[in-house]
Amino acid sequence: MTLTIDSASLIEAKSGPRRWQMLIDGKWTDGEVGLEGERVSPGHGIVVSRYAFGSEADVNRAAIAARRAFHRGPWPRMKASERAAVLLKTADLIDSRREEIARLDAIESGKPIRQARGEIAGAADIWRYAASLARTLHGESYANLGDHMLGVVLREPVGVVSIITPWNFPFLIVAQKLPFALAAGCTAIVKPSEMTSASTVLLGELLMQAGLPDGVCNIVLGTGPEVGQHMVQHPSVDMISFTGSTRVGKATVAAAAQTLKKVSMELGGKNAQIVFPDADLEAAVDAAVFGAFFNAGECCNAGSRLIIHEAIAKDFLAAFAERAAKVRVGDPLDEASDVGAIITPAHLAKIGNAVTDAAADGASVFLGGAEIQSGAGQYMAPTVMSGVKPEMAIARDEVFGPVLSVLEFDRIEEAIHLAESTDYGLSAGVWSRDLDTAVTVARAVRTGTVWVNTFMDGYPELPFGGMKQSGLGRELGKNAVEDYSEAKTIQFHRGPRTAWWVGN
Repeated sequence: MTLTIDSASLIEAKSGPRRWQMLIDGKWTDGEVGLEGERVSPGHGIVVSRYAFGSEADVNRAAIAARRAFHRGPWPRMKASERAAVLLKTADLIDSRREEIARLDAIESGKPIRQARGEIAGAADIWRYAASLARTLHGESYANLGDHMLGVVLREPVGVVSIITPWNFPFLIVAQKLPFALAAGCTAIVKPSEMTSASTVLLGELLMQAGLPDGVCNIVLGTGPEVGQHMVQHPSVDMISFTGSTRVGKATVAAAAQTLKKVSMELGGKNAQIVFPDADLEAAVDAAVFGAFFNAGECCNAGSRLIIHEAIAKDFLAAFAERAAKVRVGDPLDEASDVGAIITPAHLAKIGNAVTDAAADGASVFLGGAEIQSGAGQYMAPTVMSGVKPEMAIARDEVFGPVLSVLEFDRIEEAIHLAESTDYGLSAGVWSRDLDTAVTVARAVRTGTVWVNTFMDGYPELPFGGMKQSGLGRELGKNAVEDYSEAKTIQFHRGPRTAWWVGN
């Protein structure tokens, strides 16, 4: 299979590359060591961005700026309404430049432009939701401790937060973290992926336009070893919010433990969609195609396992193949594309190896299974592996590509067992018209989210995060701002002291 990249898209990609700097203490700056990086568009094979990369010295500069802004600056001491106003202004500015941001993400990450627009709109909505939480963050009072005692519990910002985000949803995932930290009164150091940094840098411009004080949000560009590692270990950092692989997440938690930093981890997933015979099968087929191939499967929430009742497996897979044939893999800047490019050649090779290994283990390539030739960038055909057994690597390990593993069951207990046969616990879906079945499965699977008769919907009001090796803590939801705060207890005593320890 071969696809053709539109000449207009190539012209747009070639219109760069734009050079991006870091934001430290309210100023745009290169790194002290002079490191540089560049990004080759995965959909076009062209250098589209160049970056000033940082090092340990730049992390230190950012940490000093963030610490100074926290202890001496106005941000943590502002009224909640004033912080909320900055977040709301940021959301308006995001909306005003939605197309520009979306095109940056599409070109750098390879995601389809239509999808990118939706993500930017969703990000603006999250900023507005965080603004509302800024005004509702409060503590508690206890007037039931006796006539002479009053207890007050304050919620204070945790301090300086290191925020490290991945390449698959560059603008959306930073929106799941940064506005809540800012709403709580924290200051931050942000490191986007070195492959998809442009939209986060543009966010820095918008924050400055919105009136965020200098040093409150610092953006340091670069690799994990040169920048991320030092953000995790820096003594001036009080909390780490990380999204990425479970492997790197474990190393991050271990490093944070040396100084007992607070951590929030959103990590990998091997998520199941469980389909029973009484489900709305047409809807389930569409959701299974969407869950497997959305964002080219480069999604921690991807529905990468289809656990299907054996009575309907053959017909379901036939319907799946018919619908999957309508999925258009193509140029990220093409309005008609449903699935875009794979992030790097190395990652494409990793996906291909997973398919090859699964076939060697005894699974069958039911659909796809090969690279799509384009002459520009790298693309993978939507792939389905049938005959998968739970002990196979393809059933347990995160592929992070457009590859669906199909497993069959005949009893509800077996379906639950299959769903639980991984180290991950991020999300799951269950498809059944029977309430008892849906509730039984939803209660039994150990995942942070369970969708019933839908898949991968998301709302700022609902908490998001994983169990087991899919992470620690939750993002979004009404408690998201509290996660970036600490509780402080203050006890007030009224009147003369009556309980003397020794005689007076």
